[in-house]
Order: sequence, then C-alpha cells, then structure tokens
Amino acid sequence: MGEGHQYRQELKEIAGSMGAVHFGVASMDGLRDRLLGLTPAAVEGLDRAISMAVRLSRRIMEDIVDGPTRLYFMHYGRVNMLLDETALRISSAIQARGYDALPIPASQIIDWEGQRAHISHKHVARAAGVGWIGRNNLLISPRYGSQIRLVTVLTDMPLTPDGPLDEDCGECDGCLSVCPTGAIREQQEDFDHTACYRLLDQFRRKRNIGQHICGICVKACPGDRQAGKQITAECAEHAEKM
Repeated sequence: MGEGHQYRQELKEIAGSMGAVHFGVASMDGLRDRLLGLTPAAVEGLDRAISMAVRLSRRIMEDIVDGPTRLYFMHYGRVNMLLDETALRISSAIQARGYDALPIPASQIIDWEGQRAHISHKHVARAAGVGWIGRNNLLISPRYGSQIRLVTVLTDMPLTPDGPLDEDCGECDGCLSVCPTGAIREQQEDFDHTACYRLLDQFRRKRNIGQHICGICVKACPGDRQAGKQITAECAEHAEKM
C-alpha cells in the first residue's frame, strides 16, 4: 500500500470516529470554477477535496409535516457544528503530516442572492463518489438519500481521488409531489431556485427559526425507497393543503 492509501485510511478513521457516514476524495479539476470568495494564495496547490457527510436523525425528519420544526432547526445547527469540528480534526491531522489543508464551513453563505458558499459541497461530494445530485437539487446518498449534511476540506495531501457514481434517481420522483412551491421538476436542471428560496425565506420569517431551511423534500428522500413511499404520500397530502 502506498503512502496516499495509508493517509486516506487514517483520515477516514478519524472522520468515522466523529460520526461521518461517508468519506470521499475528489480531484479539484473541474471544481475550481465553483470556488468563491477565496484568494488564489489560499487555494494554491490544493488539488484534492475531501468530502464528508453526517447523517440526519430520521426520527427528527419524521416530525416534519408541512415545513421546518424547531427541533429540526436545532438539529440542523448542531449537525453543521459537528461537520465543522470534523473538518477541523481532519485538517489538523493533515497538517501534522506536513501537508496543507483548508476546511470549508458546512453552512456559510457568501453570496446570498445566488445562495453560494466558498465551494459547493454537493458538487464536491458528487465528484468524490458520495452520491449524485437529485431532482430536489440536493446530494443524494445511495444509502441515506438526502438525509445527510456535507462538509469539505481542500488539501495537497497525495490522496487518490474517487470518481462519480454511475447512478441517479431513476424512476423515483417522490420529492416532486411534496414540494409546496413546485420548485422540483422532472429534470434536475429545471429546478426553480428562486421559488425554493422564497419559500425558505417565508418559513424563516413565519416560523421564527432564523435559518433558510425546509426539510420537506429531505424527509421524502430517506434512501430506502420502499420505506420512502409512505413518507412521500403523507407529505404530499399536507402539501396539497398549503
């Protein structure tokens, strides 16, 4: 086994001990155009991106009916904190081995109008083989669906990159019928970002949660598609009443 493989195993074990359910590595080739608000000096030579995911609580997701709950709001924030702590641990381990690392916060918006962060965690995760981008415009894990949160660490550590998965949502369209604002379409590229954001902002103000979150389509995509059918039907019934 080469040095890069050994490093990968060490980092994966650290991430796993922090609660990460996915760990993948992507080449920065093709991802640099998704960087935003970082100086060239900060990212120079960082040609690998580590993607990690933490699973959301399914029980908390089940509590969502017609929009975000206070419980989901608190859980969302704590998971983001855990992801940031995991990214810091991974970065420290990389630096201890003589390499550079740049942890990208799990949930920090740089461009509010465009809803963009320093880098797109979902596009990094896709390139790292963690999952694919689904009709709901979120990263879909084969095992956990949309019920995960992501974080990224950029590095120059010589890690062998993974490749994208040859998978997609297939015939599953459970998220289409549950979206209260109709932002989700049959084709992922037709996703209505503006309609989605307006609903998130409405939830933020009316439910006094201080965060642009929803959770309805996340609940409808648990990864287990058979189990998800009943969840989707319940969400769709409530969406029709909104």
